[in-house]
Amino acid sequence: MPVNIKDVAERAGVSISTVSRVLNNGKYVKPEVRAAVKQAIEDLDFVPNSIARSLVRKKTNLIGVIASDISTSFFSSTLSYIEEEASRNRYNILVGNIKENLDKELNYLQVFKEMQVDGMIIMHEMMNKPIERFLSTLTIPVVFCSAKPSASVNCPSVNINDKQAAYDTVKHLVSLGHRNIGFIGGDTREISTGQHRYAGYLEALADAEIAVNPDWIGFGNLKMQDGYDIMCSFLAREQLPSVVFAVSDDMAVGALNCIVDNKLRVPEDISLVGFDDSGITETVRPKLTSLHQPIQQIGEMSVDILIKMIEGNAPGVKEIVLHHKLVERDSLRSLL
Repeated sequence: MPVNIKDVAERAGVSISTVSRVLNNGKYVKPEVRAAVKQAIEDLDFVPNSIARSLVRKKTNLIGVIASDISTSFFSSTLSYIEEEASRNRYNILVGNIKENLDKELNYLQVFKEMQVDGMIIMHEMMNKPIERFLSTLTIPVVFCSAKPSASVNCPSVNINDKQAAYDTVKHLVSLGHRNIGFIGGDTREISTGQHRYAGYLEALADAEIAVNPDWIGFGNLKMQDGYDIMCSFLAREQLPSVVFAVSDDMAVGALNCIVDNKLRVPEDISLVGFDDSGITETVRPKLTSLHQPIQQIGEMSVDILIKMIEGNAPGVKEIVLHHKLVERDSLRSLL
């Protein structure tokens, strides 16, 4: 017969309720009693039934995370920090990797709800009506991480000012003498990476009185292959941009590979700038100039806010906007 909580109580010489308090890290248990119960658990090799404990406590210590595509540098890094912060707070995470499939996302949301997760973190912004309706009926807290919810979804978010970040980057390129500025953007269904970063690019060009050249604009899904393919389309044009700004480091690296494969040099022939300042920027050659967003802080703050909400402490603000900065490395040169 499997060992149960009653066996542990008898071995430790305490009541079943005392064993339960120890298992749930409850208060009002003397240190020597707690030690006796833990020793009995170890002696009997007792494994608590986590599902039963969750039903009693009405808390699973599970956090569901929806990620757009964890194969990209940004999402994998952010997810790692989310897991570490959750673990520090004695929470476990369940990850739904949707790969831009909204039907898959809705399925994950329903599964997380059925598994009675204590809260959810959503790391992308693509929405449809079924997902918006689902989120509006949830009774557990949801936080958007490095993403902005649509207007109909009332959830806090942790991110940077993506439009301003893109604007500042292009403005700096102009200050270095660049006027032929290409742009590799994200999916325009995404508010931050798609819409806001593109808007910042366009606004910076307008303020510098630089005409938009559609031959130097392309959109992808933040992956290396997207950057490679879009850069190849730029190189097929009669006139080349002097610099290309990609809204993800992965796409920037893809663009770098394309440039090198076509016997051109970075930054001598074409300068290159990425976005995120992920670990990949230091591993490629030349090292990649990139717009830094605080990936670790974004992931950790998303978890901390969610846990506060789980514990009944709503955040004081709906949107937390963190600082960004451009980190210059070897892939960008001045034309002045």
